[in-house]
Amino acid sequence: MTKAQQELVDRARRSLDAASLLFDAGHHGFAASRAYYAMFYVAEAFLAGKHLSFSKHSAVHSAFGEHFSKTGAVPAEFHGYLIKGMETRHAGDYDDPDCVTPEAAQLQIDRARQFIVLAEEKLK
Repeated sequence: MTKAQQELVDRARRSLDAASLLFDAGHHGFAASRAYYAMFYVAEAFLAGKHLSFSKHSAVHSAFGEHFSKTGAVPAEFHGYLIKGMETRHAGDYDDPDCVTPEAAQLQIDRARQFIVLAEEKLK
């Protein structure tokens, strides 16, 4: 794992920690948002290994799908987790934060944890 990738994975861990704290405080929409960012940072770490960087979330999603999910380098469901995570993040950030249920927020946190484990396994 390069230094840049390690920094992104560390940022993902901190974001996941924040998501857990927000969840425990009952801020489920904001917790889902931080969980999405944990997944996003891991996706960026994978792309950094191919010297790819993008300024738009949609471009990161697309490139992650193209270079990792479609090739089988990572399980295909991770691309879907990233996309669904952003949808939930938008609901929590731009709609009423209370519209994200505790169950939906917990699902995003669980998926973010899976992203971090994936990074630890694949980006050694």
